[in-house]
Amino acid sequence: MHRRLIVPGAIAASLMLAIPASAADFEPGAPGIGDPYYPASGNGGYDVTHYDLRLRYRPKTDLLEGTATILATPTQNLSRFNLDLGLTTHEVRVNGRKAAFRTSGGRELEVTPAVPLPKDRPVSVVVRYSGKPSELKVDGWTAWHRTPDGGVAAQEPESAVWWFPSNDHPLDKATFDISVAVPDGTQAISNGVLRSQNSRLGWTRFNWRSDKPQATYLATLAVGRFDITTDTTANGLPVLNAYSKDLGANAGAARASIERTAEVAEWLEEIFGPYPFNALGGYVPNVRSGYALETQTRPFYSPRQFANGSNVSVVVHELAHQWYGDSVSVEGWKDIWINEGFARYSQWLWSEREGEGTARELADWVYATRAADDPFWTVEPGDPGPDNQFHIAVYDRGALALQALRDEIGDKDFFRVLKGWPTERAYGNAKVADFVSYAERISGERLGTLFDTWLYQPSKPGMSSAGASRITRPSVAGGGGVAPPKSWRKIAETNSVHDSGDGTGRDH
Repeated sequence: MHRRLIVPGAIAASLMLAIPASAADFEPGAPGIGDPYYPASGNGGYDVTHYDLRLRYRPKTDLLEGTATILATPTQNLSRFNLDLGLTTHEVRVNGRKAAFRTSGGRELEVTPAVPLPKDRPVSVVVRYSGKPSELKVDGWTAWHRTPDGGVAAQEPESAVWWFPSNDHPLDKATFDISVAVPDGTQAISNGVLRSQNSRLGWTRFNWRSDKPQATYLATLAVGRFDITTDTTANGLPVLNAYSKDLGANAGAARASIERTAEVAEWLEEIFGPYPFNALGGYVPNVRSGYALETQTRPFYSPRQFANGSNVSVVVHELAHQWYGDSVSVEGWKDIWINEGFARYSQWLWSEREGEGTARELADWVYATRAADDPFWTVEPGDPGPDNQFHIAVYDRGALALQALRDEIGDKDFFRVLKGWPTERAYGNAKVADFVSYAERISGERLGTLFDTWLYQPSKPGMSSAGASRITRPSVAGGGGVAPPKSWRKIAETNSVHDSGDGTGRDH
């Protein structure tokens, strides 16, 4: 027989752990994460670390059935908490016990666990649900694309509500396992690495893993009949591209563009540093929308992006987002310039690489062709407001801000900033002010006036503005008749359509 000596301090500690907090110490988590642009987005009171989604989708009826297991840690003592989900919930369990739940507002799932959840103690939440995503509209719009042979989830700033329960805001990033069963002969495309696929009883199950933190809107699902190509990069990363079998005349241009993904990513590594994720690629489903989206590791491209021929520029844009927007995500949606200004400027750098107009020439052209009274200049890229979040000014004026920064601090420090920022902030979140501080630290210069001029003033910067003195107008008076560099014609064409096809005007 062995006896164990328990000291008085250990006894006191064990008693403290055994004594539950009173009910008054537990409060509901907030039904929104606090983003002023989208007050209903996300939720407070907990942090998700991992989503495990086990889904079955029937293309003919658009019926999605799912079991989601969510691993999270409360950030406060929780009496109840919310998830974002628009489909029909059948059962919720928290730490294995059935939980009470109710829905409201078309997107809120309010969960009351059988036992309150102490702060900092990890929990598991299981949600069983089903529904037809194409029939769900939240605030009058949908993030789900119905296709002739299936369906696609790809939208910004939200898409998760249509297909899995989540804390639907970029502030709460997590890793993902996504397993999808579809009828034999159909594929399911998602993020990360395809770990396995197997068939039985007329169904094929695809198992995908994204092993780095990922915002919920960057999770994607595409079900349909695809032609799939695979390869590996020089660094050994798997590349998987998928093209709907019914793209028609756009098929060749789409392939000619997206099959250059590995080449583009290799080039971007020279500018931004090592590629931050475990896989790359892209997919083109047969949807009617006109935009592309930086869904993590595997961007979504609509066929219309290739209606005028090959469009490697849009591939550059979406892959640049893997660093600026995906690895380093916005802290709030007002910080969208951190995503779009940099992705647009990457297109200008690619144009320069291809000998089709330098970044300097493109900046001059954009500046010259927008008159001072153009409403373009009234949009403030640093805080454009929810109605202008994807306005062309966020992209183009946002890129002009980066050219002004380059002019101000010089190429050496400018490219140190571009490469250092996604390394220092990898897999996290940031706001515009964080980038300004970082640029000042790396360059050793005060840049507040420059960024205020280009990001926050509702007017066209004058020639004497900080950083603007080096952005010289072409000699054509008023900018009328200025011919854009060759590559800019393609960029302008592919971004002139600010319509997702669902009437929202969202473009990415």
